Amino acid sequence: MPISSKEVTWVDEPEMNFWEAMFVPAIVEGLKTTFRHVTHRQTVTQQYPEIKPDLPLQYRGVHRLNRDEKDRVKCVACMLCATACPANCIAIEAAPAPPDWPDRDKFPASFVLDELRCIYCGMCEEACPVDAIELTHIYDMTGTSRESMVFNREKLLSVFDQTKDNPKDPVRTHRGKLGPAAAFSALPPVAPATQVAEFDRSAQAPTGGVIAPTPDSLAKGRK
Repeated sequence: MPISSKEVTWVDEPEMNFWEAMFVPAIVEGLKTTFRHVTHRQTVTQQYPEIKPDLPLQYRGVHRLNRDEKDRVKCVACMLCATACPANCIAIEAAPAPPDWPDRDKFPASFVLDELRCIYCGMCEEACPVDAIELTHIYDMTGTSRESMVFNREKLLSVFDQTKDNPKDPVRTHRGKLGPAAAFSALPPVAPATQVAEFDRSAQAPTGGVIAPTPDSLAKGRK
């Protein structure tokens, strides 16, 4: 359907005078903006490295492997951090724990983390059940080769020794020595056999009065 001529508004382009054609007003406005910034000095650029940045507490920098109260590596080689890592930058080789470590089965004989491949998402820290790996506030890491940026277990532990007394890098999570599963001191108590038998006899249907079959009775029936 064609548009009615009454609905069309024609706009005439304004004519430019000589000074506007020479861009004099635009130049004057630009100079005014420049002089306004010169006279009103507000520092925007941070003078790094003379002035260090004040990073937020949620900043995720270089990784570290935490130590426990016995100065041992907290990692139990469960591989959860390597499994959760979307960049596939963590490689762990597990080994049986020494005999004098009765509270765990395994420990990381080798722990390698590629800091150049990492995307610093923090998924490894979230997945770790024993608070062994954390990200610190160290941001100015440098290296002369790619190999120097691949951190092994000893280097990650040295980062912990460097940052453990820094108020910005405390141990942020406390899930227990070996995670939530280690909070159970023993297996749940098992009911005596007499109580189990009484429960089987009392498990009758509300209408038919039929005793519910138990695993033992089903096993005897198969025989």
